[in-house]
Parts: sequence; C-alpha cells; structure tokens
Amino acid sequence: MLPLDNPSSRTLLLRECIYAGNDVSAWEADLLGFDAEIDDNVRRDILGGRRKLLFVEGTEQSLDKPLYSLVFPNVSIVPKSSCRDVENAVVGIRGASDIHCLRAFGIVDNERRTQGDIDDLKKKGVYALSVFSVESLYYHPEVQRRVVDRHAVVTGEDASTRLANAKRAAISAVTPHIARLSERTVEKAVREKILSRLPGQPEIALGKPINISLDLHDIVTTERGRLQDSINNENLSEIIERYPVRETSALTDIAHYLGFQS
Repeated sequence: MLPLDNPSSRTLLLRECIYAGNDVSAWEADLLGFDAEIDDNVRRDILGGRRKLLFVEGTEQSLDKPLYSLVFPNVSIVPKSSCRDVENAVVGIRGASDIHCLRAFGIVDNERRTQGDIDDLKKKGVYALSVFSVESLYYHPEVQRRVVDRHAVVTGEDASTRLANAKRAAISAVTPHIARLSERTVEKAVREKILSRLPGQPEIALGKPINISLDLHDIVTTERGRLQDSINNENLSEIIERYPVRETSALTDIAHYLGFQS
C-alpha cells in the first residue's frame, strides 16, 4: 500500500547516517505527522536536506552556492532565483510547525537596501550582505591578494605587479560607466523609500492626501560624486563593495591581470 492511499500514514525523513569507525551507530531522522501540510516547493527543498537549510540567491551555476557551501559545510545550501524567493522559502519553512525540527535561514545581496529593509528581513531569518552582491566578496582586494600570492608561488611572478595591474584595469573598466552604475546603485534605495511611504490601511481609512516626493537629481548626483571620488582615489575596495561592477568588464579584467583564464 502506498502512503498516498493511506490518509493516516506518516512520513519518515532519513537525513543522516552516523558512523563509529566503519559501523553505523545511529541515524538522524524526522517523523512527520499524517496531517503535515507542506507546500510542494517547500517539500522539494527539505527532502534530502540537512536540518539546517540556507537559502541563497542565484542558481546551481552561480557563484553564491559554491561559496556558501565552503563557508557553511554542515548546512544544505538551496539556491533561489531572487531575494523574494529566498524570503518566501524561509518564511514558509519557519511557519510550518509540522517540520519544526528544521532551521531555515537566508542570505541575500545588499543591493543598497535601506536599514529598515535589512532589519525587517533579519526578523524573518534572512540576512543581507554588507556589500552589494556576492561578487563583492569574491573580488575584494584582500581576496585578490591572497589568491595572487598563491599563484605567484607556482609561476614565480611578482604578485604586487599583478595586483597593481589588475587594480588599474578594473578602475579603467568602471570609469566609462560612472553615470549608469550610480543610477543602478540608487535604484533599489529609491524604490524602498517610495514603498516605505505608501499608505497602509490606517492611512487609507483616514482618507487624507499622501504626498511622496524625492529629489532624484540630488540623490543621483551625490552618488555619482561618491563613485568619482572613489575612482580618483583608486579606492577599489569601495567600488567593488558598493557598485554592481559585474555589469562592466572589471571582473574579467581582474581575473586576466591576476594571471587566470577566467
């Protein structure tokens, strides 16, 4: 008889086999009640996973999953296509009392979120990076230095020269895109400011006029000035941390000048 044909059946999730030497000493399992209501999407995410789940943005092929798999080796990393998908997955699992044995968390790109948005996500178990996106971690100058130092041991080349060339190439790649990168980096913040001022039920009930006004010219001009200063000061750390440099050739140029094919 299949479980589907038995409404009173229960589901046993076998999650891990624990060994003592070559012998099995224990199993880690969760027993779900017959009335467990689990969304199909959530079911796919938890079956076969560990008790700790970390939802991240991206796909199986993006940079997020391999990085977080190294940082959190004892956690199941589940990529989702967008921030909203990550949030929904975490909230969905945390809200399913029948699978309370699971602990779900999320990590999303910062993308210039407001502090209010970051705090709201944190209450739901979703944490925003302190930098614009995961590329900001991979290509941070300190990571570049460590990688090129290892590379130089093999090639015998001068690491400092490669780092300087990579920095110069990255800044050159970003310079023609000052206006566009500035506009992109304030896009999220502007949207959040507008959404935060939308009327809720109490305001609608009062029926009073709602005025939303933002000086976009001033916001964008300020951001352009900040990016220009970073370029003038050759502050590659701030450029990579704050702006979507993946939309330029900067990352490809960095890899090339550090001595890698990609």
